[in-house]
Amino acid sequence: MKAVVTVVGKDRVGIIAQVCAALAESNVNVLDISQTVMQGYFTMMMVVDVSAAAVPLAQLCQTMEDKGAEMGLSIRLQREDIFDAMHRV
Repeated sequence: MKAVVTVVGKDRVGIIAQVCAALAESNVNVLDISQTVMQGYFTMMMVVDVSAAAVPLAQLCQTMEDKGAEMGLSIRLQREDIFDAMHRV
């Protein structure tokens, strides 16, 4: 199963490393990543494989939100199908 991770916040050193480390701790594999910095704000979208995750998806979502709060960022993780349905035009 795939999921989409979005990260938004003030740019600083180590954001990608910390987010990827948090995902790796739960055995989540990064499949694709896109990031940019716009006027000092960091934005990133990742497609990840959560099929082998060490924890249930709901717990992983909360873990990533908590990690975002700790880092001063907004981090959201959603199943790919739900993300697609919410962003269909």
